[in-house]
Amino acid sequence: MKVYDGTTAESEPATQPERVKVGIAESKVADGDALLTTSGLGSCLGVAVYDRSAAVAGLVHVMLPSIDEMEGDNDAKFADSGIRALVADMERRGADRERMEAKIAGGSDMLDFSENGSGIGVRNVETGRRTLAEFDIPIVGEDVGGDHGRSLRLETTSGDLIVKSANRDPITL
Repeated sequence: MKVYDGTTAESEPATQPERVKVGIAESKVADGDALLTTSGLGSCLGVAVYDRSAAVAGLVHVMLPSIDEMEGDNDAKFADSGIRALVADMERRGADRERMEAKIAGGSDMLDFSENGSGIGVRNVETGRRTLAEFDIPIVGEDVGGDHGRSLRLETTSGDLIVKSANRDPITL
C-alpha cells in the first residue's frame, strides 16, 4: 500500500515477499509475491509444484510414502495423498495441472533401519514420482537421496526452488 506522506520513492523500504512456513506434514499454496519455506527434510520429501501462467505455487512436506500403509487423517503426511491434495488446492486457486511442473528434494537415508528393501527416503521419492506421473506433472528438477538434510525455499514469482544443505552451497532448481 502506498502512503502519501511526502517521502520519496528512494526513501521507501523495499517490499519483502510474504514468507509462508510449511511445517512437517503440511501443505501450503500461494500466489503473488511469496516465499514458501520448509526445513528439516531428512528422509522426508519436499514437493514443489508451480503453474507459471497462473502464478500459483504449492509446497508439501511429506513424511511417509503412502496413506494406504497407515491409518491417517492428515493427507499432507503422505507422499501420495499429500501431492493429490496439493494439486487440488492449486486448481482451486486457478492453476491448471496441464501447465504444472514439479521439483522435488529430500528423501535422504539419514537413519536407515530397513533390513529388507528400501528405506523411507527412497520410498518417499518413488511414491512422489509415481503420484506426479499419475497427474502427468513433469519433474523438472530434483535434489534427492544422499545422507544429509535439506531446507527449501520456493519463490512464487519465478518457481525457483532453492535447496540448502549443510557442507554445500545452495542450489537452485
